[in-house]
Parts: sequence; structure tokens; C-alpha cells
Amino acid sequence: MIWFEDLKVGNSTRFGARTVTREEVIDFATQFDPQPFHLDDEAAAKTPFGKLAASGWHTGAMVMRMMVDYWTERQFMGVGSPGLDELRWLKPVFPGDTLSVESRLVDKKESRSRPERGTVWIDVTVRNQHDEPVMTYRSIVMVMKRPA
Repeated sequence: MIWFEDLKVGNSTRFGARTVTREEVIDFATQFDPQPFHLDDEAAAKTPFGKLAASGWHTGAMVMRMMVDYWTERQFMGVGSPGLDELRWLKPVFPGDTLSVESRLVDKKESRSRPERGTVWIDVTVRNQHDEPVMTYRSIVMVMKRPA
């Protein structure tokens, strides 16, 4: 198990490899972000993207899945998040792109009101197969402390 005390400021982790499919781009957009450049090749060709592109929210959902899979396997004792800061979509994500995640712990603090846990701040960078950043954000995560 990975507890609050095990996490060290400055540590980085790289993980995940998820290839984006055309079908999932269209399925996600149909349900949650039905803008033409996420749904239709002809409409997308007329945009700065030049071709069908995944929704940024879809990119975030794929990253969340990779993170949950990675941390669940390691029994990370995260208990939720009050949010994230500084979300940026830097480059479009296209069908056929393969995404990976890099996280770096930038700060941690013990909770004053909840002595059984602490909070960590993690900078997350999502990269495509060319190692180009496509999305960044700072995640705030509550983590359980090791029981006495």
C-alpha cells in the first residue's frame, strides 16, 4: 500500500499507454461533446485541427482511467480530490495517437482538521507517441496516512 508518508516531493512517475480509436472519439463526442470537429471528418477538415480530434474532456477521461489503473494496482490510498488547477489542452489528440502520463509530486501537507490524512499536489503531463505534451494540469489529492 502507498500511504501519505510514502510520498516524496519531487518524485516522478511515468505510466500508461493508451491508443485512441476513432470509434471512441466519436462515441464520447456523441454523448458528451457533440461539436462537429469531434464527430465528422468533413467538418473537422475545415478547422485548425484539419482532421477528427478527440474532445479535451475525452482526453481527461482516458487519463483518469490510466491513473486509476496504475494506482489501484499499487494500492494507493487516495480518497478523493477537491479538484484540479491549471488545466491546459496543448495539442489536439487524434485517433491513432498513443497517450502516456507523467506525474510529479510538487507539494504535500498534513491535514489540520483530519489527522488521518493529508493532501498532495501533483503536476500531470500527458504526452502523445512523439513525446509531445498534449495536456497538463495540477491535481489535488487527499491521501490516507498510515494507521498508527
